[in-house]
Amino acid sequence: MDNNYQFTLNLSVRDYECDLQGIVNNAVYLNYLEHTRNEYLKFIGLNFAQMHKNGIDAVVTRIEIDYKLALKSGDKFIVGLRSAKKGKLRFIFYQDILRLPDKKHIVNAVVTVVCLKQGKPVISVEIENALARL
Repeated sequence: MDNNYQFTLNLSVRDYECDLQGIVNNAVYLNYLEHTRNEYLKFIGLNFAQMHKNGIDAVVTRIEIDYKLALKSGDKFIVGLRSAKKGKLRFIFYQDILRLPDKKHIVNAVVTVVCLKQGKPVISVEIENALARL
């Protein structure tokens, strides 16, 4: 396991996430990555729903994903995450999915997020402050 992860989340594959080939559908990996980002925000003290109520929405603007191997029903895996600020407005989430217990690399992703207020990009002081506490 990469010790550079700021956050990890253990999950397992559910039957309904698999396609006819018996492997996790490619789009489901995006759900795993998003769920982990949301749990990470909670972990660093941010409330996604409260941010929305305050008029700030963090939205994905880009995802680069490399599929290395496939997960199957019942597989256990871990999603590791590192975050970084890029420029004034962008937050980058480097995420990996590793199958357990062998730690085979399943997915590598780079997710870019910006914050919007009334549809316009803004600097999120809440996220910046939370990341600075790490």
